[in-house]
Amino acid sequence: MIISHQQLGTVLGLTLPHELDISTRAAAAAQVERLLLTYRPHVRSVLLTPPATAHTPATLSVLARVRHLCEAHGLLLTVTEPAETAPQPLSVAA
Repeated sequence: MIISHQQLGTVLGLTLPHELDISTRAAAAAQVERLLLTYRPHVRSVLLTPPATAHTPATLSVLARVRHLCEAHGLLLTVTEPAETAPQPLSVAA
């Protein structure tokens, strides 16, 4: 599987573990569509985490496809930063 996923209540979490290229773009888009149709009765929103590296055109194409699919199915979409790039809390020296 190109995309990892996890259902958390009414949220479907999708993660792109690595950048996509032209040969994996169509498969990733089809996988997202299957996941949304599979979980649709129970899911109200999608939480998408893209890879940490600079995004390729193929990855951006899949992100646009996810947005379009969420709109078409009436689902909320949130795109988050990968854990590797998210700001870390400051530590306070005592």
